[in-house]
Amino acid sequence: MKNLKAFFMPNRMGFHLLLALVITVIIAVVAIIFLKSYTRHGQEIRMPNLIGKNSEALLNSDNSDFIFVVSDYVFDKSMKEGTVLKQNPYPEEYVKKGRKIYLTIASSEPPKIKMPALNSVSLRQAEIMLKAIGLEVGDIIYKPSPYKNAVLDQLYRGRSISAGTPINHGEKITLVVGKDVEDLLDTTDSTGSIIENQ
Repeated sequence: MKNLKAFFMPNRMGFHLLLALVITVIIAVVAIIFLKSYTRHGQEIRMPNLIGKNSEALLNSDNSDFIFVVSDYVFDKSMKEGTVLKQNPYPEEYVKKGRKIYLTIASSEPPKIKMPALNSVSLRQAEIMLKAIGLEVGDIIYKPSPYKNAVLDQLYRGRSISAGTPINHGEKITLVVGKDVEDLLDTTDSTGSIIENQ
């Protein structure tokens, strides 16, 4: 009897090890099949190029492949309002059906920004400051002043504009700049100023 038990004991351990291995393999195969089904593996489609398209048509379409979401509005005077400027994911990328597509849309309204304080800064610094926030330098008017090359006043549409005043992005600002009397040219206006067009 002892000999019989000794004969079956090693085989029984081997059987249990083999059974555990088979069960592990089955679980792994089932998990892989489930994950492929869950993530819709193999159902990816190529992302079309939506840039330049009308966003309203896309948002109101019955497209079942994608979900369109407007993520941002950006002012672009060269583009018609509602035009798609950017998309994420990018064109030609492969994405799963039902994926959210984030769109950046052209807006007809320029954003408002605050007018910076340019008085007493140099002309060069004023130009840098205006450019940095999206404003343009208009005419430069030189006036006699002991403060050579310093901004004496900032004008918008012919009138002084205070720092902090809301103004549309892209507007032009005229700068009144100081200059030594001896440096002024003969071609001055009735106020003794020289206007330099940009």
